[in-house]
Amino acid sequence: MITNPTLILDAEKCRSNIDMMARKAKLHNLVFRPHFKTHQSLEIGRLFRDAGVDKITVSSLEMAEYFSTEWNDITVAFPVNILEISTINRIAEKICLNLLVESSETLRYLQQHVCFELGIFIKIDVGYHRTGLSPDAIPEMDQILRIIDESSHLSFKGFLTHAGHTYSCRSREAILDIHQKTREILLGLKSHYLNRYPDLILSIGDTPSCSIADDFSGIDEIRPGNFVFYDLMQLQIGSCSPDQIAVAMACPVVAVHPDRNELVIYGGSVHFSKERLEDEQDGTIYGRVAAFENGKWGEPIPGMHVKGLSQEHGIVSVPEIMKANFKPGDILYVLPVHSCLTRHASRVTRHASLIDDSIHPQ
Repeated sequence: MITNPTLILDAEKCRSNIDMMARKAKLHNLVFRPHFKTHQSLEIGRLFRDAGVDKITVSSLEMAEYFSTEWNDITVAFPVNILEISTINRIAEKICLNLLVESSETLRYLQQHVCFELGIFIKIDVGYHRTGLSPDAIPEMDQILRIIDESSHLSFKGFLTHAGHTYSCRSREAILDIHQKTREILLGLKSHYLNRYPDLILSIGDTPSCSIADDFSGIDEIRPGNFVFYDLMQLQIGSCSPDQIAVAMACPVVAVHPDRNELVIYGGSVHFSKERLEDEQDGTIYGRVAAFENGKWGEPIPGMHVKGLSQEHGIVSVPEIMKANFKPGDILYVLPVHSCLTRHASRVTRHASLIDDSIHPQ
């Protein structure tokens, strides 16, 4: 029985999303190294194992250590934090661990302090401008590669990027344009270094590109993560359909305000995060309420959305013709704007559960 904000996972949709991306990777002869930061669960990770996945991506060393109990080939897709060198050595002692670098200073520190084999990817900025080296920073890349070549424990794996600016796109064409430019940048680097490193890997990772694109020529590896659940952001971008959104936050109604066409739910920023979308018709949206029947949620209900959040409260806008349909104690199923952050919040405060199985993530 649901009594407080609870993240619910539709296992059938989740498995379908995993199988879809695994088939796509196989079709294009790509290594499928999914990012596990979205679900953060050993149990859900086993669904990937069932789909033939044997390599994964995570966003922190803490997460790498958690998954290293069942996975032995992990890439940490976050710039190396040298203050965690003891954790790096502890994990690298037992599994194949790959790290991201973007400076010779960081790599020199690793060369001097790492005790076990490490794979190294150079992070490339393809336009997101968050982290990574500029594609034309060849002198810095050469310096990094010299340090790797001098080291007895470090090996160069290739170039890795995350085209996170696809999340700002609002059309299929815009996503494909970024994907094509990303390919061109990486293929240019591969051409420059291939003679020295014939086995170098080109790795890309954003869910919009991996969901929509069909041209992966020259790319070796994909690392999408959000696709396992999808969410309203991906729906707005055009990466998924409503029936692919595999998570919803079940929230009790605690107050009804028919004079304002509003409900108050137990479900606030500590459950959803404060990620939001701007909609021409509905304004600011922190989540959309989905129809729920026969134990499943379906399409978002037009005009029924979370319009405001405080720490524990959510304010839901209700269409005039539906305002008499709800009372305190009812449960609303809210599709999140960003499933990664909603999942992380629920990991801290709640257990998630599968509709057709019990699941208890970290």
